[in-house]
Amino acid sequence: MAEVPCRRIMVVDDDVFILEVMKELFKPEGIGVVAVESGDACIAELEKGFRGVILMDVMMPRKDGWDTIAEMIDRGLMDGNIVAMLTAKDVPDAELECLKEHVVDYITKPFEADEIVAVVKGYLDYLT
Repeated sequence: MAEVPCRRIMVVDDDVFILEVMKELFKPEGIGVVAVESGDACIAELEKGFRGVILMDVMMPRKDGWDTIAEMIDRGLMDGNIVAMLTAKDVPDAELECLKEHVVDYITKPFEADEIVAVVKGYLDYLT
């Protein structure tokens, strides 16, 4: 009997409340959440081998989401990952134009729980 791959996502957000909400949203779906509070922590998880769906906050201290994606590209860490921006900004930043080939979605906060779960499940299905 083939083992089902562990379905998990990474949420990168400096707001601990968002990280906790995401864990609770995806737990009933059998989807684990790797919750990290910074771009540097995201890079560290990718270097340890994380591959999958990444929900990336745009506005974070020190290294924002765009800088994190640029570093992922520079370090060759994009393969096997689907990145969607998760942000309170209604209008995409100018940086999206430069990085749009690496970003599949732009999800605004607040988001509808059932919608974000459905979207992420679709991305996970695409990867498997």
